[in-house]
Amino acid sequence: MAPIAPPAHIVTPSQPIAAPSTSASGGLLTRTQKFIEENQRLILLGCAVLAASGAGYYLYSTRSSGAGPSGDAGSSSSSAPGTSSSAKKNKKKKKKASSSAKDEKFVKGEGDKGPLLEEIEQPKEKKVEKVETEVKEEGFLADVPDATTLESMDDSARNTLGASLKDRGNKLYSKKDFQKAVECYTKAIEVSIRKDAVFFSNRAACYTNFSPPEYAKCVADCDEALKLDKTYVKALKRRATALENLGRDEEAVRDFTATTIIERFQDEQAAMSVERCLKKLAQKKAKDILETREPKLPSPTFISAYLSAFRPHPKPTLPENPSQGDQTLLLAFDALEAADYSHAVSFVNEAIDQGISSKDNEAEGYNLRGTFKFLIGDSEGARQDLQKSLDIKPDFVQSWVKIASVHMELGDSASAFGDFEAAIRHNADDPDIYYHRGQVYFIMQEFDKAIADYNKSTALDGSFIFTHIQAAVAQYKQGNVGSSMAAFRRILKEFPDKGEPSNYYGELLLDQQKFQESLERFDRSIELDKDRKPRNVLPFVNKALALFQWKQDIVGADELCQKALEIDPECDVAVATLAQLSLQQGKIDEAIKWFEKSAQLARTEGELVNAITYEHASKAQVQFLKNYPEFAERLSQMAQGM
Repeated sequence: MAPIAPPAHIVTPSQPIAAPSTSASGGLLTRTQKFIEENQRLILLGCAVLAASGAGYYLYSTRSSGAGPSGDAGSSSSSAPGTSSSAKKNKKKKKKASSSAKDEKFVKGEGDKGPLLEEIEQPKEKKVEKVETEVKEEGFLADVPDATTLESMDDSARNTLGASLKDRGNKLYSKKDFQKAVECYTKAIEVSIRKDAVFFSNRAACYTNFSPPEYAKCVADCDEALKLDKTYVKALKRRATALENLGRDEEAVRDFTATTIIERFQDEQAAMSVERCLKKLAQKKAKDILETREPKLPSPTFISAYLSAFRPHPKPTLPENPSQGDQTLLLAFDALEAADYSHAVSFVNEAIDQGISSKDNEAEGYNLRGTFKFLIGDSEGARQDLQKSLDIKPDFVQSWVKIASVHMELGDSASAFGDFEAAIRHNADDPDIYYHRGQVYFIMQEFDKAIADYNKSTALDGSFIFTHIQAAVAQYKQGNVGSSMAAFRRILKEFPDKGEPSNYYGELLLDQQKFQESLERFDRSIELDKDRKPRNVLPFVNKALALFQWKQDIVGADELCQKALEIDPECDVAVATLAQLSLQQGKIDEAIKWFEKSAQLARTEGELVNAITYEHASKAQVQFLKNYPEFAERLSQMAQGM
């Protein structure tokens, strides 16, 4: 059965709340990130970690449970120096659920203080006199032969001696005498002819328990262990934890990811660690990007969606003796009307700098500049400009409504509702107030209140299409599917020449898996809006999702998204969908490029973090298959078995 997409118009606080088209864009972006997770061929982890192989790819889940295949179940990270993967062939360990406290210990490297596990089984050596493993407080290495004696010993004897020193180190480790344990492991490495990954990994475990921990030495020893046994999971986890504590999160993601896949996705703690490290990595990179990149307008589709949520507003007029600023402001509004948004921004900035003589026009200027600041993600700058507009003209209702949107973006719902009340005091008959307050209630999932405000807005002005659409969607969200669908059929009759109703109605049909009808609606929307400037590209992306969900037509879906980008090269929804389609085809390198593009287009920190998370999760899987090509077939089989 094909996946069910969420209903249209799921507005989130990270999206400007004004426009139904904008909110639909947010909901559509959510669907593009979810339509693969809901497909039966894969499982999605919260951070979208994936592993690619051949014709498919695999996204694993921290929520999966149950024992893994024989010999591959992960051991608890609370174990001390451990067993290399080659010794696990006949052992099954019961996996314990990870608590947040244990997870925190794992991050800090405290998880290596537990009892030692069995070590790699060594080939049988000739019987030789073994070094006494009983640990003495003094002279604990005094009985180890000197260099001259070692040179006279054969390889078998030296290997046996190394194993005895390792056992002695294990006992010291269990007593938490980590410094002496290190000396034992070091001596074991020196005397043994056969290189043993466990010696290095156990010594690495000691370094993490030093005070303060010596994570760099831990990483170096794990490097050596993994050269000897690259699937040695305990060494991978140990190195990952050390890397995380060193702030090298990208490398930690690589190792935790490898651990999770090698352990057949049964190591819940490793999977949680992937998510944790990805989150830290993405947040840090997003912060760095936001601090250095120049402000950038979102796509024309996004801007026009936001602006269209406000009823037509008369352009400013020139006063009798206009200043240069007054004249430049008119150029800004001319550019706005022509959907030339970049010039509109330039002109309004110039107009304010030049000085606008008319108070009404000055309020309009700050309103417009605040709007564009809001759209580029500068919420605090938008708030200041809109407040300046209201200081100049306290009864400017549109500025009250827009500053309410800004306050919602800033997480201040109390101020937002106060703004709406102020707007009502100045003009209780302005329908925009109730429409946008309804949007806030919609975000808060208070659908009864939202519908009441939408109806109030419609009663004041029934010609505004988006109020009708949003009310119908709110009914759908309440579960009143019949009423919602009937409302959409009425809207289609009342606005036969508008493309928006067909697009949104198509989304609801798609949600109900009425694929043929949804495709007809998307096609109708595309036809009606073909001459629109700027053109709405969301129906192309919706149609792409419908084709994929119905017929798994990846080629057709890809072509539609590419068409959307030809019209609007910065359409974030189309980019996100192409990334997911690339993943579905196993084209991980191509998907990474789309995720990088998505990060470039991200308007808010949350959107940027999401794009970076997907990008680096994908990169980790590419690195895994490069390092462990022998696992490609296993992953392919697992994906096919889903």
